[in-house]
Amino acid sequence: MEAIKLNSHTAINAMVRSFVSKLEQTSGYKVLNKKLTYADFLKNKMLIVHAIREGIPYEFFKLIQEQTPFNEEDWALFLGISTKSLQRSRAKDSFVFKPLQSEKILELAEVTTVGRAIFDSEEQFYSWLTLPSYALGNLKPIELLRDSYGKEMVLQEMIKIDQGIFV
Repeated sequence: MEAIKLNSHTAINAMVRSFVSKLEQTSGYKVLNKKLTYADFLKNKMLIVHAIREGIPYEFFKLIQEQTPFNEEDWALFLGISTKSLQRSRAKDSFVFKPLQSEKILELAEVTTVGRAIFDSEEQFYSWLTLPSYALGNLKPIELLRDSYGKEMVLQEMIKIDQGIFV
């Protein structure tokens, strides 16, 4: 299992560097750190803006999807498309998601990165996401992830949990 995670970690870091290299050519934005990691990428807000405008390629999405606890149905719901459309995207060579979908992909990548840092396991994180939360109006956090404002509420609640502030 550790070998798979390490391999996945290496693959996503390589994809980030390849994607950012293409972004530099098309957008003119320059990144000083050429050994950029996935974590570095998610922290660089200006780079995220350029990535959203360019669109996330399906290959990059697939690696991000592997890092998250979300299944294909979850992703289709978050992206506002059917699972069939998501599956068809996989079949198209060099498919690139639209900016709104790219933004949602990166928002969920951010939530997952924070969640993994706060919770002891991916199972614990997914369990928290799927249980109603009093602090979030008795909604399941995963339900709030469909909207940017909801995502912010979920992130803030995770930070409170990390700081030991429980409602």
